[in-house]
Amino acid sequence: MENNDKLIIANCSGYLGDKLSAAKELVEGGEIHVLTGDYLAELTMALLFRMKMKAPEKGYATTFLKQMNDVMGLCLDKNIKIVANAGGLNPKGLAAELEKIAEQLGIQPKIAFIEGDDLLPRIGELQEQGEAFTHLDKGISLKEAGAMPITANAYLGGWGITKALTEGADIVIGGRLADAALVSGPSAWKFGWKENDWDKMAGAYAAGHIIECGAQATGGNYSFIEEVPSFKNVGYPIAEMHEDGSFVITKHPGTGGLVSVGTITAQLLYEIREPAYLTPDVKVRFDTINIFQEGPDRVLINGVKGEPPTDSAKVCINNLFGYRNSMTVVLTGLDIEKKAKIVEETIFDLLGGKSQFALTNVQLIRIDKEDPLHNDVACAHLKISLMDPDQKKVGKLFSAKLVEMALSNIPGFTMTAPPSNGSPALQHWPTLVKNEFLEHKIYLNGLEFSVKPVGVYPEIKDIQPVAVDLVDVPMENKQKIHFGRLFATRSGDKGGNANLGVWAKNIESYSFLNRFLTVKKLKDLLPDMDEFDIERYELPNLFAVNFYIKGVLGEGVAASVRNDPQAKTLGEYLRAKVIEVPESIL
Repeated sequence: MENNDKLIIANCSGYLGDKLSAAKELVEGGEIHVLTGDYLAELTMALLFRMKMKAPEKGYATTFLKQMNDVMGLCLDKNIKIVANAGGLNPKGLAAELEKIAEQLGIQPKIAFIEGDDLLPRIGELQEQGEAFTHLDKGISLKEAGAMPITANAYLGGWGITKALTEGADIVIGGRLADAALVSGPSAWKFGWKENDWDKMAGAYAAGHIIECGAQATGGNYSFIEEVPSFKNVGYPIAEMHEDGSFVITKHPGTGGLVSVGTITAQLLYEIREPAYLTPDVKVRFDTINIFQEGPDRVLINGVKGEPPTDSAKVCINNLFGYRNSMTVVLTGLDIEKKAKIVEETIFDLLGGKSQFALTNVQLIRIDKEDPLHNDVACAHLKISLMDPDQKKVGKLFSAKLVEMALSNIPGFTMTAPPSNGSPALQHWPTLVKNEFLEHKIYLNGLEFSVKPVGVYPEIKDIQPVAVDLVDVPMENKQKIHFGRLFATRSGDKGGNANLGVWAKNIESYSFLNRFLTVKKLKDLLPDMDEFDIERYELPNLFAVNFYIKGVLGEGVAASVRNDPQAKTLGEYLRAKVIEVPESIL
């Protein structure tokens, strides 16, 4: 590598379906040393399971093969390492396909694949050894729930990647490698870190968390859209890692998007809970992060503190939960609530009552306007959702009965979609497994290596969050303003829960936000959140507060009946609310 004092890591994928050409653009657009890709959202494991059911030799991110066909040779020429979790449910199968591509290209990269995350074949054996796989929110065991797991994958840390690179791998692919481990693994390899270099590892995991979602760190999904110069050809994020764990986030010159304290803060707040961010290798203290704008599209982060991880790893289990179906009736004009009641009563009378279904959910979504200026804004939506182990009950039997009502029910009866058969509902089951039962198994050139998860270390008690003194905000001359004109948000899913991060641009606005936005106030502003248990955490160093909303997404994205099952819109919903603020912070 030309530059020995830093490791330049670029991430070309934040999910299965991200921009195909991003890998090529990163490799050709400037100097990088490692190309990473994250393909495995919690929902993706369920999608890959369906793929594997149809074709047992698949079960991995097939898009990754197209990207590798484009860049594998160039990466070998430039000595760029490739690290990805694209293996999904079949890392070995993906490695074999990569070997074929290499052969066709006439090159010979050393390809390593990592297994050890797939616990599905071991669930019975592990239960006998005392692992109950208790649901982290519900507190009930897998056995008590009578659940039918179809996937079960532990989150592995970065030390298997480090080992593969140390043994000479050019390409390292795994299954459920933790998203941010794609940065920690190469960093520990490059700089020779030990597993108890907590602060350095915490820095790498913070960098990994920032770049894991691709362009979401470089202007994508960013609240203050007016700050982003262009949304055309948004550049993908690059982390320049230093030996001490500090790093700079940037992007290639000449690309769209933005790298600012704001865009990085937004991504730090994505899909988190408390300020101690749990990873397989280290607890990252997000409340110790120092963040600075170093230059145009360059943000420096340092001072990140780390603590030893817990003695358990997170496991993402997907259970077959039955089948679900949703149909939406359009209600137009006058008497919307009366019409909704008639439709609901009629359909459940035709179906023989609500009680026969495992779950029924009826939502009246009022998008109609008074004295409408367009036909479409005279309409509200009545969304009727059913879930049951019996697919016949929630399939055409339900949707066809709704269609049968078209000429015999409310005036203006129409629907948003034709009848459907429904789809499998997959229940997300977040749980833990003891590290002692896990092992990273690394395969390279016919050799097998193994790495154990991080051991048990004494707690570190003296870590102090970055101190931030709130200021007194004069409260005179209050004005009404949309919440989002002052504050930015970032929201996302954590299984059946959602997080909603909110941040301010300066200490005055944060001082107001910190005192104003309590859990009670949040529920006042978002009345549909009132029924849920909400935790609130403060991150003063980021001028931010984070809310963790429990149960709002039901059983997780693949079984949720919400229109937005991943809580992507929750933050912008809050920003649309009108609040009163003192003139002093405007």
